[in-house]
Amino acid sequence: MTTIRALTADDRDEWLPLWAAYIEFYESEVADDVTASTFARFLDTAVPMHGALARDDAGRAVGFVHWLEHHATWSKGGYTYLEDLFVDPSVRGGGVGRALIAHVTEAARAVGSDKVYWLTAETNTTARALYDRVATRTGFIHYEIGLEGA
Repeated sequence: MTTIRALTADDRDEWLPLWAAYIEFYESEVADDVTASTFARFLDTAVPMHGALARDDAGRAVGFVHWLEHHATWSKGGYTYLEDLFVDPSVRGGGVGRALIAHVTEAARAVGSDKVYWLTAETNTTARALYDRVATRTGFIHYEIGLEGA
């Protein structure tokens, strides 16, 4: 059975290879200082950014989820943005991803969010098969403007 709990400082060494695999999956790079800052934010209770680690029956870290809450113009309760979700390829299809999404959904309910939402790559067909079962595809298209120095 998968267990999920909030990230702690002791989880960094197990989280880091999963994080690296996630970044590699998206064919991207994140500087070491950004990774360090990101992990530190999960531990800072003053920051509305959260992380949780999934473990298998043997206690091995097999996935993570990161999310944050924010105010919204269309809601009094605000929204929860599920920013990152990763499951070790060796255990995909076993319910870990679904359990991580459920964990965020419960956390969102607990803080009064009106919805949980996330983005994924169009080509991420494995994850999208799960997402299509647990959520509603909205049809929105994502745009962004990268800011120099960010």
